[in-house]
Amino acid sequence: MQRVVAITGGFGTLGRAVGDAFAADGWKVALLDRASAPDASAQEGQEGRDTQWRLGGVDLTDLGRARTAMSSVVERFGSLNALINVAGGFRWETLADSDLDAWDLMYQMNVRTAATASRAALDLIGAEPQGGRIVNISAGAALRAGTGMGAYAASKAGVLRLTEALADELKDRGITVNAILPGTIDTPQNRKDMPDADFSRWVQPADIAAVILFLASQAASAVTGAAIPVTGRS
Repeated sequence: MQRVVAITGGFGTLGRAVGDAFAADGWKVALLDRASAPDASAQEGQEGRDTQWRLGGVDLTDLGRARTAMSSVVERFGSLNALINVAGGFRWETLADSDLDAWDLMYQMNVRTAATASRAALDLIGAEPQGGRIVNISAGAALRAGTGMGAYAASKAGVLRLTEALADELKDRGITVNAILPGTIDTPQNRKDMPDADFSRWVQPADIAAVILFLASQAASAVTGAAIPVTGRS
């Protein structure tokens, strides 16, 4: 049976890795992002390009636009079995030097996008007999924040609480909801921002993708409301 996954933040480093993992496992993949869809040259080297559809210009803070995007996925592939909420952002800023705008920004980018995408998918996901899957990307910082991490950590803690509440809400519908808590992810942007770090200790996007793929599988049907650290050696 054809399985279909929608991945928000699908044009970023982690989103692309997740898309590649699902495509390699035989899923039809919809990559959704606020950015414009990358051109063909930017897609070179990706696995499963023939089974990955890219939909850009999607404002996931807007429920109407999110619903339109999710409906487009179903129109293209015929169903929706899983939603992976990768979309989000990061801002490092101490409270003493802050104008507090970062707190609203982090809420919009991390909590609002996950809540809106999930709400938009609820009427579509899980319609198949095997139920459905939602996986959110929280962060290790959701459990303990350091200097300058207040706004980001608070928003990722919000994602964690959303995951728990939604898992309880949907448990009788056969839809599982879980969260991944990554450590520092090995991305080009993180290497640029922290050039003196030991990159070998960071978690690889493909390793996170593998855990997400497991959570979307039938083998994980009894796992819901979980917060799973995927930290490498960071």
